[in-house]
Amino acid sequence: MKMFLALATALVAATPAFAQPTEPPAEFTVSGSVGLVSDYRFRGVSQSDKNFAIQGGITVSHASGFYVGTWGSNLAGWGTFGGANMELDLFGGYKRSFGGATVDVGLTWYMYPGGADNTDFAEPYVKVSGTIGPVNLLTGIAYAPKQEALGNFSNTPQSRGQSQDNLYIWSDASIGISGTPVTLKGHLGYSNGNPGLGPNGTSVAPTGEYVDWMLGADATFGRLTFGIAYVDTDISKKDSAYLPTFSSSKNGSSIAGSTVLFSVTAAF
Repeated sequence: MKMFLALATALVAATPAFAQPTEPPAEFTVSGSVGLVSDYRFRGVSQSDKNFAIQGGITVSHASGFYVGTWGSNLAGWGTFGGANMELDLFGGYKRSFGGATVDVGLTWYMYPGGADNTDFAEPYVKVSGTIGPVNLLTGIAYAPKQEALGNFSNTPQSRGQSQDNLYIWSDASIGISGTPVTLKGHLGYSNGNPGLGPNGTSVAPTGEYVDWMLGADATFGRLTFGIAYVDTDISKKDSAYLPTFSSSKNGSSIAGSTVLFSVTAAF
């Protein structure tokens, strides 16, 4: 009996273990985040009067590569459109990997719920991302075709119904510091659009043409990410001052000047 038990034990030990059945990957995945920032900077320009903003979004992705989502933030200062005083973006697109690069093609619809007429606009985009060694890189181009929301604004009949377009080109880079929760990041962007504010201030290039940049770092602990960043533009005081609604925040400082941003974000 002892020999039989020993032989049986040996056979069991020698028998290859069959892989446990695994669940197939989910056809749909849902991801999102909610966060608090010390200033909402859109392409280098404050949208919250250099004050705090609460932001959040959610994205639903399909295994095929298609995705849809929404993102929102409160607004203030020159971004006050009435109504809910908020920006609500709706976006959708298709993402696919080719070798070591990922191509993302989509469209963002910028909405300002309850605000004045002619403030919403659409902006298609193309993004290409990949890695070179430990560095993550992304380059993108967003082009908003001619729309009334991006037209020059003045109190003359000639400005009514006018349309303008807008071009934005940018590059992002990030690298994680080995053995730490810290990731260093950088951004450089170029805007070219109308030389003035659109109706109710929706222009995404408020001086016609400018450059914005950012250098910062994130520290991630589980689902929480703490960030710090230096943000600036090349919009001069002279360029920002010629439009009273764009020149300064409530305390008189430029909303396009340099600043240090702090953020905390929870992912889900």
